[in-house]
Amino acid sequence: MKTATKQVLKHHICCQSNNRISWNLFTSETGHFVGCGFYAKMLFRCWSSAASFFLHKRGLQSLQMVYAEYGDPSKVLHERTEELKPLSKGELRYKMLAASINPSDINQVQGVYPVKPPLPAVGGGDCVMKVEELGPEVKEFQVGDWAIPSHPGFGAWRTCGITTPEHLIKVNSKLPAQYAATLSVNPSTAYRMLKDYVKLGAGDAVLQNAANSAVGQLIIQLARHFGHKTVNIIRDKNDGGKTAEYLRSLGADYVVTDTQFKEESKRIFGELGPPKLALNCVSGRSTLYLAGALAPRGKLVTYGGMSKQALQIPSGALIFKNIQVLGFWLTDWDQKPENRQQRIQMLDELSELALSGKLKMPLYESVPFKDFRRAMEESLTGTGKKKMLVFD
Repeated sequence: MKTATKQVLKHHICCQSNNRISWNLFTSETGHFVGCGFYAKMLFRCWSSAASFFLHKRGLQSLQMVYAEYGDPSKVLHERTEELKPLSKGELRYKMLAASINPSDINQVQGVYPVKPPLPAVGGGDCVMKVEELGPEVKEFQVGDWAIPSHPGFGAWRTCGITTPEHLIKVNSKLPAQYAATLSVNPSTAYRMLKDYVKLGAGDAVLQNAANSAVGQLIIQLARHFGHKTVNIIRDKNDGGKTAEYLRSLGADYVVTDTQFKEESKRIFGELGPPKLALNCVSGRSTLYLAGALAPRGKLVTYGGMSKQALQIPSGALIFKNIQVLGFWLTDWDQKPENRQQRIQMLDELSELALSGKLKMPLYESVPFKDFRRAMEESLTGTGKKKMLVFD
């Protein structure tokens, strides 16, 4: 590498003409000039090798948020700086672009989530990264590709890192980074619940609570795209109707509060017909009304428990309407090998819907990674919007 660089520098001639610089390479063997394209290519190869050499000589450092024990995230998470080693065969280096802070991430640090990485562990799971360097024999990715984790508990709260291709799924780099970072969770959850439980036709109704949550907003938009109607329940709150107005702008057909639903459900389903599918993220008393509204042999699918209360199901709905009560956990679906190709096709479809403007990103607040402590504290207290960490 040093010899090649010396040859280039020894024989180059800088010619200035009309205030523009042009470079040529003179070879002593032939006495001829070689075009600048050859010069540029040779110089690029030398300087790329030199850059890679000095990068690892100097040591590339990754700033990470790590926990060595389970507990309160504000207490057990701490900063760690880790020096990245040179790449081995089959490895790649990435730079983090964006990473979200989700309830499941907090639960994982607390030790109450089913996915438990070996400790000490880097926190966070949902993210998007850019491939910066390839080790020997890596053919699945190119430098500059964007990727998301293929497995849970990836460890997203870090500036950069090293991994192997089987832990990543390539995504469209034209997506906004904030959307790409959540592509594999909230949009995928909404998509699978609408597709996997009931064969819904055009005009069929879908009932959901927590309609203004991130998943709830995506259910509204995807249902509209698929040709379904949505009845959306939100909490009783005095916001001047702003939440309901926003959800209608996403395509919601009906938006009602908990109190209004009790009063208006008969009228609504008299117009639409009873729903075959109800989606629950709240649990507790809310499920009494969801289950009671279902059509015969309808399905109540639970994917969250924001109230931290047990489901309440009316006996009559089970006995006389033979409804089914089911649970959905995306991580379980993702990790089944038979679903991998279907997962990639789903992510491609969701990406295309986003790029075409048919799927809007739920509202997040961008927070620089250096302000992680503030972002975590506000996530724990529920202050403001959901937080998206962004990296320089």
